[in-house]
Amino acid sequence: MKQYHINEIFYSLQGEGYHTGHAAVFIRFSGCNLRCRFCDTHHTTFTPMTLEEILQQVARYPNEAIIVLTGGEPSLSIDQAFIDALHQCNNVQRYITIETNGTRLLPTGIDWITLSPKIGIDGGCDSITDLAVRQCDELKVVNCYQDLTMYDTIVAKHHYLQPCDTENAHERTTNLLDCIEKVKRWPQWKLSLQTHKLINIP
Repeated sequence: MKQYHINEIFYSLQGEGYHTGHAAVFIRFSGCNLRCRFCDTHHTTFTPMTLEEILQQVARYPNEAIIVLTGGEPSLSIDQAFIDALHQCNNVQRYITIETNGTRLLPTGIDWITLSPKIGIDGGCDSITDLAVRQCDELKVVNCYQDLTMYDTIVAKHHYLQPCDTENAHERTTNLLDCIEKVKRWPQWKLSLQTHKLINIP
């Protein structure tokens, strides 16, 4: 029986991007094909879980909460059977979102795709040609001082630029100011803040 490497499953509020403020069940997968220096997932720590065990965990929380597949890189683990079963958890139609680096194709039926490409950064991929996903609901770029015009070929309904979180307060401030200037220069982008960290919730 297939097992998934699960870093954690928890219930909180989505803190960033389009669905900020929504109650959400987070399924965080361990493992990624990239090694970004700012990643906040501990890939050496995980619990092997079957699909049935995951569904039992998700069923503990309200049906109206969105489901967020995140990581790590969830596309390394999920398949069509996973998405189909999760959609019908608790015998209701669940709303599934995913946060992906876009380097692998996704199963069909995911309700909301947040593409967060890691291009030209330490541990990321080299070029936009490395992306398998070029169309999404939400393009969310972590700001590492890259030129935003490189993403012009990606089709997205919403564009978000998010400051890179580091332990250095000066670096965080400098990065935020750079984000603000970029959003002012390219108004199709919106600023995304990690509000869960600002108000100190998981």
